Amino acid sequence: MSASPAISPSTLPRSLLPWQIALALLAVVAGLALQSGGVAGEGPANIWAALGLVALAAAGAWALAGRPLPEAAILFLGAHGAAWLLLSGIAGHEGQARASFYLALGGAWLLAWRCVTVLSLEKPASLSGRRMLGLLIPVIFGAWVLILWEAVVRGAGIPFLLLPPPSAIAARIAASSAVLAADVRQTVFKAVVAGYIIGCAAGFVAAIAADRFVFLRRGLLPIGNMAAALPIIGVAPIMVMWFGFDWPSKAAVVVIMTFFPMLVNTVVGLSASGHMERDLMRTYASGYWPTLFKLRLPAAMPFIFNALKINSTLALIGAIVAEFFGTPVVGMGFRISTEVGRMNIDMVWAEIAVAALAGTLFYGAVALAERAVTFWHPSIRGG
Repeated sequence: MSASPAISPSTLPRSLLPWQIALALLAVVAGLALQSGGVAGEGPANIWAALGLVALAAAGAWALAGRPLPEAAILFLGAHGAAWLLLSGIAGHEGQARASFYLALGGAWLLAWRCVTVLSLEKPASLSGRRMLGLLIPVIFGAWVLILWEAVVRGAGIPFLLLPPPSAIAARIAASSAVLAADVRQTVFKAVVAGYIIGCAAGFVAAIAADRFVFLRRGLLPIGNMAAALPIIGVAPIMVMWFGFDWPSKAAVVVIMTFFPMLVNTVVGLSASGHMERDLMRTYASGYWPTLFKLRLPAAMPFIFNALKINSTLALIGAIVAEFFGTPVVGMGFRISTEVGRMNIDMVWAEIAVAALAGTLFYGAVALAERAVTFWHPSIRGG
């Protein structure tokens, strides 16, 4: 018997309507019915246009089923065009959104969901195509988090004091760029970078020493575990008393937070090489240090970079929290604690957004370094 041919998603019959498209069309029908029953001129504008655009994009995507790129393109344009119409129409009508507004928004969101699904099933042959696709999918996903946030806050009339929309946060970032740059320079480029380098280096050296001497491994790991369990809110004031109010005290907190992850991951990574490889090194009469540098450290690199990636986020968190307990009149933690007291919540969210961006860039830089150093590892070659 011959095996039946595999059916790929792009060869499915057109009669099978994707559930996202079906729900989007149902949302359009319900939205049109509710909008027809409303009073003309009330509420946000452009709802009719948004519902019509969602319907056209859904119908066009169904007609283009089996052709992934054109289908994804029309879904992308329909979803984001409808979202732009809704967001532009709700301006000046905050708190007046009705069910038809949310149905149109839900239909556009379903189109974006279908767009991401179609793109996720694609496997470009070229490396540049895979990289572009790997960037486009999370960008669409993240954009819709912001779109839904903006639409719900403005549509429901949530006070900006409780939750400002992304547009207000972006405006605050643009208006306070000089202040934010000074805070980033104080927190990231001084406290985080210095503490990260010292903490990771200290953890790495301690792991080598613990691997070389058994008594250190048995005595140092429990102490390192205890140091990792120390609460930041208890350690930070002590570091301020020891090292002063400027960035060195924050760097000391970062050192404490990053030391243990590097220690543990490096100790585990140094035992990752197989017995066969170590036996081969012994047949070459290699001592501890040649075996360490030629075999065990290369095998431990994925574990070491795992600790570096974990510490890239821990370092930023530790420095910001430490600034709550004493700092000069600059720094991300200082700004957050001060602006909360002044009820400038948009500035607080601006600092949070900048901190998230800085942490993401820091993590991305470490991940790129990992790909360059551990290019031979199966996880990198397969990814």
